[in-house]
Amino acid sequence: MTPWARAAMACDLLCVAGGELGGLWLRARPGPARDTALARLAPLDARRCPPGASDAALFGGLDMAEALATGRLVTRPGLLDTAPALLLPMAERGAPGLAGRLAAARDAGGPVLVALDEGLGDEAPPLALTERLGLFAALDGIGLADLDAASPDLAAARAAYASVTVPDALRDALVASAAALGIATLRAPRFALAAARAAAALAGRARATEEDARLAAELCLAHRGTPPAEDQPEAPPPDAPPPEPPEGAGGPADADRLVEAARAALPPGLLARLAAARAARGPAASGAGGRTRGTTRGRPLPARPGRPENGRIDAAATLRAAAPWQGLRRRAAPDDPRRLLLRPADIHLKRTERRTERLVIFAVDASGSAAMARMAEAKGAIESLLSQSYAARDRVALVAFRREDAEVLLPPTRSLTQSRKRLQALPGGGGTPLAAALAAAGDLATRARRDGLTPSLILLTDGRANIALDGTANRARAAADATLLARALALPALVIDTGTRPNPNLRELAQALDAPLISLPRSGMAAALAEIPR
Repeated sequence: MTPWARAAMACDLLCVAGGELGGLWLRARPGPARDTALARLAPLDARRCPPGASDAALFGGLDMAEALATGRLVTRPGLLDTAPALLLPMAERGAPGLAGRLAAARDAGGPVLVALDEGLGDEAPPLALTERLGLFAALDGIGLADLDAASPDLAAARAAYASVTVPDALRDALVASAAALGIATLRAPRFALAAARAAAALAGRARATEEDARLAAELCLAHRGTPPAEDQPEAPPPDAPPPEPPEGAGGPADADRLVEAARAALPPGLLARLAAARAARGPAASGAGGRTRGTTRGRPLPARPGRPENGRIDAAATLRAAAPWQGLRRRAAPDDPRRLLLRPADIHLKRTERRTERLVIFAVDASGSAAMARMAEAKGAIESLLSQSYAARDRVALVAFRREDAEVLLPPTRSLTQSRKRLQALPGGGGTPLAAALAAAGDLATRARRDGLTPSLILLTDGRANIALDGTANRARAAADATLLARALALPALVIDTGTRPNPNLRELAQALDAPLISLPRSGMAAALAEIPR
């Protein structure tokens, strides 16, 4: 079965079994393949759930704006009450709180979920969410010529689904194959049984066969398994699946064949990346995305229009916005008994800002690959950025990496003199232990958060890592270690290329950090600090 045929089948199975499969984890970048897959899911009538959906949007409640405008109690339902299915864009960056609410709703029989994973890195949606999505499909490498928009008779399959049975041998084989793949949850074999029944219904069979069980293992179990040990033989490529059983076969199934089919279903290396993403993902650090915390206390900011459920109403600003329109509104509604005629657009919300101290961590490449002339430029850029940090009352820390390790030359401080002194004494030469530098920056960031600081990273390097995290000289492993640590850092960052020519590996590292990448020399370096996401 081709990758597109497998993904299309996942969409069809979800349309047939619906809530018994929970949902679909669709790993796909924007493009024709994803658009075609979403069109195949149209029978679900899914509504989009924004990544920052509030409790009011999910659960509904009082519509304060309409209540004020009409003078009567107005309530509105939430997405969880009205939508049969929800589409979650950018699910790989979903907030744990939203994932928990959607998971609880799914456990209570709420909407079917379709999680769109952009697949731009090795991130994964929160485990609370993926645990409740029975199906997985990856659209990597699928081109326009591979797509087939033909759809089966879903209405007939939905009508037949309830009466489809699964032989005991197939049920036992699916449970055994889940255990052999290292899957600890009982949801997975339950989803696989539902998928096997749906596949049989689509094929017009009243009894599931081993072919249906194999498809269920590929779509429901493969992505949940643990990667095979290095000493085990590699799984066969996706285009060489196990031999097809005879048509209509319904005899006892071999769990080993189901495991083999599941291993072959995913593109090479994807299972290991998904396992690494599950291990690396953690709750985002509080305040890591900016310099302000809290919305109810702090320095007042100008009021802004908004909905009442999103904050506290600023009565004075609301009255100021409504006052100029009272004459026109009174003439339009002369019989309205209210003394003040408000409209939703009049409502303004209070805003406050509570500033927190920021720690700017400078990680400087002092290896031999950084030529002395470029090193001088890098030091000049850092001095400019240090002055900016000092003016903003930020603390700074300095990490230098060369030879086999990284060293914290300057712990967090506000002393501009000390920072410049340590910077000027920075030695050079040796290898490029980029992963060790990111690990040291991560340790500083963790301690900073415990002290109530907001950490940020400025990384100056040519990106030519050649020392792995364990200190061995291995260029490929060094790059892999650096990329894995960059994805796990989860803090605002800026990457400055100090090399003499562009390095594609450094661009990939900046993407893993989700950070802007700029190069030396660059005019306006004094403003580079402002390019860090706030």
